[in-house]
Amino acid sequence: MPLDQSFNGRSYPPTAPYQVGREKIREFATAIGAADPVHHDLEAAKAAGYPDLVAPPTWPIVITMAALKQIVMDPALGVDYSRVVHGDQRFLYTRPVVAGDDLVVVNHIEEILSRGGHDFLTTRQEVRTTADELVVTVWHKTVVRGE
Repeated sequence: MPLDQSFNGRSYPPTAPYQVGREKIREFATAIGAADPVHHDLEAAKAAGYPDLVAPPTWPIVITMAALKQIVMDPALGVDYSRVVHGDQRFLYTRPVVAGDDLVVVNHIEEILSRGGHDFLTTRQEVRTTADELVVTVWHKTVVRGE
């Protein structure tokens, strides 16, 4: 069943706050092989001018993938998750994510297209502090394969 086109332009309420922790940054950096000391060593991060450890550039996937459930699990939209393929991801930063940030994600459906029997769902996720400071915008393309 194709995705409901009336969802184009829909926005969802902010997620619950997520406090970014030093160990989560270190674990993620280790997992992806990001060896820069600003991800692991507090003194190195402070020497580089940051208030705390800095998350690697792809770290927001930790919270945005969880937040994406608001959209893909919305039964009215009609996503069959067993048919989903990750299509694309990009990040546009206002500033780096650092340990101690309290972040929320606001999901938006930018576009739903149908081509060749497949649906292409483009979402925009604004990652903001609880004080409403935009930190990073993440675009995610999900392909829902046709039957």
